[in-house]
Amino acid sequence: MIQSAMILAAGFGKRMRPITETLPKPLISVGGKSLLERTFEHVRKADISNIVVNTHHLAPLVEEAAKKLHPATQISYEKVLLETGGGIKKALPLLLSEKSFFTLNGDSIWSGPNSLTYMEKAWDEEKMDALLLLVPREKAQGYKGKGDFFLSNDGLLTRPSQNEWAPYVYIGVQLTSSFLFQDSPDGSFSLNIVWDKALRKGRLYGYVHQGEWFHMSTPEDLKKYGSLIF
Repeated sequence: MIQSAMILAAGFGKRMRPITETLPKPLISVGGKSLLERTFEHVRKADISNIVVNTHHLAPLVEEAAKKLHPATQISYEKVLLETGGGIKKALPLLLSEKSFFTLNGDSIWSGPNSLTYMEKAWDEEKMDALLLLVPREKAQGYKGKGDFFLSNDGLLTRPSQNEWAPYVYIGVQLTSSFLFQDSPDGSFSLNIVWDKALRKGRLYGYVHQGEWFHMSTPEDLKKYGSLIF
């Protein structure tokens, strides 16, 4: 059973300015709950007990909120922002009680079934280095991109070419093996670096979330979609 999860909450939330100049994006309230609280709810419903939160921008506010939500939360403070991949690699000593662990963006909203439970059932560490949670592009509320991945019948992921549209969008949740970060760069780097390594080995898989995802990127998104979220 997966017992560790990391919530990524260190970023500046630049597109959400001016709100995020004084309030970290994960602490923005939508439908009466902060984005961070909603993320913690997903983790708790999956019976995950070891929770790590990384911090950088307005770090004391994020740490205080995380400790209120789960007093045993471990904090991985980044003096220099390390991006998604570097932030996870730095926190590995706090996560390695399990070979596999979840990571979740602390500013993402998804509704419907708790897919963490279903991802754990689908997880096969013999053939997977990472299992990414996806939604069909048409279910990604507020998303304006071209999509992130193609998904084969057996769950393997491939990337679109530069000018190609892909049918699935990554929604900021993954189940990953700690081995994915072996030989990864030091310092700041994107998750895309380790994902591409898994892709080349045929070990990057996807799971389709049976609900909706709300892409809350700007203050305008809050106004447009905030009333739809409970």
